[in-house]
Amino acid sequence: MTELAHRQARQEPALASLPPSEAGVDAQDADVRSTPSRGALPWIAALGAIAIAAAALLAWRMQSPPAPAPVAAAPPTPPAAPTSTAETPPPIRYPIDAARASGAGESSAPAGDAPLDDAALLAGLLALPGGAGLDRLLVTDDLARRFVATVDNLPRATVAGRVMAVRPADGSFAVDSDNDRATVGRGNAPRYAPYVKTLQSLDTKALVALYVRHYPAFQKAYRDLGYPNGYFNDRLVDVIDHLLATPDATEPAALVQPRILYEYANPDFEARSAGQKAMLRLGPENEATAKAKLRDLRRALTTAPARP
Repeated sequence: MTELAHRQARQEPALASLPPSEAGVDAQDADVRSTPSRGALPWIAALGAIAIAAAALLAWRMQSPPAPAPVAAAPPTPPAAPTSTAETPPPIRYPIDAARASGAGESSAPAGDAPLDDAALLAGLLALPGGAGLDRLLVTDDLARRFVATVDNLPRATVAGRVMAVRPADGSFAVDSDNDRATVGRGNAPRYAPYVKTLQSLDTKALVALYVRHYPAFQKAYRDLGYPNGYFNDRLVDVIDHLLATPDATEPAALVQPRILYEYANPDFEARSAGQKAMLRLGPENEATAKAKLRDLRRALTTAPARP
C-alpha cells in the first residue's frame, strides 16, 4: 500500500465517506432515483384505477346528448377572499428570556436582529473563566455563523469542513488491531482531551450569559442559514438532546474497512449522525465528561423563571 493510501486509510470513519452537505441542507434532500418499492405498488394501482374511471366518464359524457340549457343562469359566485400564504412561525419552546431570568444572563440582549460582532464574541469567550486558549481550538473568522452552522449540521450525516467552528484534532486517527480485528484506537482519547477539558473548565453560568448577550447575532445567523421562522435556541437544545442520546461507549468500537475508509462494524453506529459519531470517538471517559457538561448547559438554557 502506498504512503498516500496509508494516510487515507487512517481517516476517521464515516465523516469522510459521504460528500459534505451544505449548511442548513439535509443530506436526505439529495436526488434519489430508484425503482418503485413494493409499498408504492398499491398507490400506483390506485392511480391507474382513477385514470381508467376518469377516461370512462369522459367517454360516456361525449356519447350522451347535451343537457338542456337552464332557464335562468345562476348568479356568479363571488371570488373567495384571498388567503395569506405567510407561514405561521412555530411556537418558541425554549425562549432565551428564561435563561436570562434564571440568572444566566445578567445583561439584557436587545430584541430583533443584531450585527455579527465576531471580535466581541471571541474576546468574551477568551475572558471567560477557563476560556484561555479557546482561540487555538476555534476557527475564529466568521465565528457566530460557523457556530450556528455547526450546531445545525451535527444531527445530519456530515458536517462540511468549511462551516466548522472547531479546528480538527491534532494527529491522525488511531486504529488498534488485534488478530485482524480493528477497533477505534485508545490513542484517540488524548487527541480529543484538550477539547473536552476546555469544555469542562468553562464556567457554565458565564458561558450561557455570554450566549444570551450575543443571542440576537446567533438568531440572525440562523435566519440567514435558511430558517426565517426558526428559533435558534430551540435548535440548540434539540441538538444537545440529540448528542446526549448517543450510546454510552463502554469499550472501543469495532471497525471494518470495506474500501479505503474505516466504517463502524456496528450498523447502528454507522447509521448515526456526524455529531453522535464524534461523541463515540471521544472514548468512554471523554464522552461521559462531555455529556455531563451538556446536561449542565441544557439546564441553564431551558430553566424557566421561578413563579412567585
